[in-house]
Amino acid sequence: MDMFADLAFYLVAIVILVAILASAVKILREYERGVVFTLGRFTGVKGPGLILLIPYVQQMIRVDLRTRVLDVPSQDVISHDNVSVRVSAVIYFRVIDPEKSTIQVEDFMMATSQLAQTTLRSVLGKHDLDEMLAERDRLNSDIQEILDSQTDAWGIKVATVEIKHVDINESMIRAIARQAEAERERRAKVINAEGEQQAAAKLLEAAEILARQPEAMQLRYLSTLNVIASEKTSTILFPFPMELGNLMAIRPKSSNGTGVDD
Repeated sequence: MDMFADLAFYLVAIVILVAILASAVKILREYERGVVFTLGRFTGVKGPGLILLIPYVQQMIRVDLRTRVLDVPSQDVISHDNVSVRVSAVIYFRVIDPEKSTIQVEDFMMATSQLAQTTLRSVLGKHDLDEMLAERDRLNSDIQEILDSQTDAWGIKVATVEIKHVDINESMIRAIARQAEAERERRAKVINAEGEQQAAAKLLEAAEILARQPEAMQLRYLSTLNVIASEKTSTILFPFPMELGNLMAIRPKSSNGTGVDD
């Protein structure tokens, strides 16, 4: 009986010793850090690797340093031009200071999420709908800078902010389509008018060149006949000399100088 009592005592002692060692030895992965508190006071950040703690005197909180992805829920935003839209975004951030992320804020994930929602509504509300649709890169940069500056006190680094969706109602979609169609028509009319203007300028230039040398008009006639003949048409055109027309338009004066025939 004494032998069994001694064996039971040693087993209990071994179990207690193993439990103490298990609570004293911690292993942290490469992307983890341990924020250590001794009797409730912060005493340092340790890791990665093997960490030894004093049981029941020191406690450790694990902090993951990998990049986290935070999906910001859809937010109702009133744009600067009074258009109601729903906007969603995604944020990429990571912990760069385990001490601040543990001590300065209770739950940095929740705090970052709430701050991102508020900042998203605040920034987008200062811009028109056209800017939300066409200048997403600039808006992403503005939101990222604001979040990064405000989360720096929590030991958080916001790396990227991406606006995923900008949802608008059907009536506004139809209005945007009509606006785009009108813009395309305006551009087409402007291009057509510019083409007419350039063509008129070139025709005027050509007329001035031909007027300086009347024989050039005859060459132009012959060139036109050559083009018509290549079309295999039965219609034949003969150029009428401009000089002959001018001569026929002038009546010869009589010898008495009255301009009337005798």
